[in-house]
Amino acid sequence: MNKARLKEFKAELILLLLTILWGGTFALIKNAIEHVSPFLFVTIRFGFASLVFLPFAWPHLKGLTAQQLKDGFWIGFWFFLGFILQTIGLQYTTASKSAFITGTFVVFTPLAQTIIAKRPPSLVNSIGIGIVAVGIIFLSSGDKDILSVLTELGETFNFGDFLTLLCAMSFGIYIVWLDVISKRSHYIYSTFAQLAFTAVTATVLMPFFHFTGVEVIRFALNFDVIGALLYTALFATLFNVTMMTKYQKEVVPVKAAIIYSFEPIFAAVIAFILLGEHFTRMGLIGAAIIFGGLIFTEVFKKEEAGHEAEG
Repeated sequence: MNKARLKEFKAELILLLLTILWGGTFALIKNAIEHVSPFLFVTIRFGFASLVFLPFAWPHLKGLTAQQLKDGFWIGFWFFLGFILQTIGLQYTTASKSAFITGTFVVFTPLAQTIIAKRPPSLVNSIGIGIVAVGIIFLSSGDKDILSVLTELGETFNFGDFLTLLCAMSFGIYIVWLDVISKRSHYIYSTFAQLAFTAVTATVLMPFFHFTGVEVIRFALNFDVIGALLYTALFATLFNVTMMTKYQKEVVPVKAAIIYSFEPIFAAVIAFILLGEHFTRMGLIGAAIIFGGLIFTEVFKKEEAGHEAEG
């Protein structure tokens, strides 16, 4: 394994670790959301993470250029948009449908990469994306057969599903913009830009959503809420976003999207351990298919690269 491939492999392992930490948020937030409204939870989570990170980011906030400010806005905008659309969408749709539709970001990522970065995905990565997409359908089907899931989705597609679809598009675009911007901006500044933009925008918009009846603000402090906020703010947000911003640039966006698709698998494992939720047969098949998609891109990547070198 050459030095460049070793560097890329290290980045892939780190991204995989991040998906495990993200997977752990499911069980914690599931309990906490009974005591605190989702929008307020997002506001506190990112606000706290921003304040903790501010002393480290402060030296990088001096003398920012117009390009850096623009980059910070775009990466923060798509990051925030994905989170808020998913949060609001969950008010109108089921968790299983939300999980399935959000998972389609693996399909939107190569499209975004082609348009934004002017770099179409390789044949191997395209096939890998297709395999993972099939796996997500199985993973999100629960106890139902695949035909029933797709039929139900088509017949009952509602406003919440539409918002979640926009969320998936936003995350696909975000992954590509992160790849572009992280290569020309320091990862400390890029990380803070995402956290601060999300915290400030959520704080400003929260009263609007409250008074329009989209979400009634509620908050009851207990151990479930404290534990969820500390874990999501410090680990799933501060640590994860920092590492993702630093290391994702070593992995092509489409490959990163495939790795991120492991999040629902780890979420299911942790939910099984902490909440006693059972694995379904279709879910296990889906997890195996997603894993197969990742293995496919790893095994055939070398062969594809060798053919390109010979050409």
